[in-house]
Amino acid sequence: MELIVTLDNPMPADAVAGTIRAADGVSLRVARWHPVRMPVGTLVIASGRSEFIEKYFETIGEALQRGFAVVAFDWRGQGLSDRELSNRTKGHVDDFSLYERDLEALIAQVVEPFCPKPWFALGHSMGAAILLDQAREGRSPFARLVLTAPMIDFNGLRFPRLARGLALLLDSAGLGGAFVPGGGGRTIVAKPFEGNPLTSDAARFARVRAILDAEPRLAIGDPTIGWVHAAFRLMAKFTDPEFPRRVMVPTLVLSASSDHVVDALATERFASRLKAGRMIPLGQSRHEILLERDSIRAQFWAAFDAFLPGTAGEEEALLTRYGRAS
Repeated sequence: MELIVTLDNPMPADAVAGTIRAADGVSLRVARWHPVRMPVGTLVIASGRSEFIEKYFETIGEALQRGFAVVAFDWRGQGLSDRELSNRTKGHVDDFSLYERDLEALIAQVVEPFCPKPWFALGHSMGAAILLDQAREGRSPFARLVLTAPMIDFNGLRFPRLARGLALLLDSAGLGGAFVPGGGGRTIVAKPFEGNPLTSDAARFARVRAILDAEPRLAIGDPTIGWVHAAFRLMAKFTDPEFPRRVMVPTLVLSASSDHVVDALATERFASRLKAGRMIPLGQSRHEILLERDSIRAQFWAAFDAFLPGTAGEEEALLTRYGRAS
């Protein structure tokens, strides 16, 4: 399976790329790298909605320099993985449990046979929310989680209860595969840089646009009604005050203080209740922390380096101290 290289986005050397199949037959694009020295563990990158492997080449290179083996993949419905609908610009799933099938296939077919332990995960936005849900259920295979701008709640909804009810009504009426009202197939980075909600770094914004110009099949537009309804169902779980208490995987949460995609305050409230969690707000960062300016990314890497690889056995110590969630 091909990886797309552009002038401003070189691929880290010695990539092993291919495809795997989830339990329901969906084909997923995956890639892995091994550091030049003895690895300190493996970092699995769980990207956000609309993202793709190539967007993380810079981050992958930085993780390799730190001695991590790295695995990246495209969720179903985005990147060069199979789409759920015939219209490729619709990033759609009926339920977020389908994404967990992707993770299960990745662990069984790539991470377990080829990647050294301990295993860690770096999740962004939607990917971070999926990792949290998996950890809360006691199914996480990871020793530690690093989460950037996790999708705990959407930002800027004036009437959230109405939005949730409308999503339920339209999805139940058979319109789950339609774009959200007012939405379409144009990706965010095809729009002007000025005022974009993703990053204040013009060069990195342009770099993502160049990748999509080189391979338009990577792009998706606005979410479908079905995806939004599924996202609301997942985010409703985070409102349970018991949820953070049941996450026993040591977790570092980094919120973007200038986030206009997810609600940074909701993220910080949630993270403050984690038994095994640390929360760091990154001032002036927009939603995509790893696409931000160098000064903001330096803060991310300082926190990352202090947290990973961490101390062996910490999760088991937490389970002993607080008891296993039931």
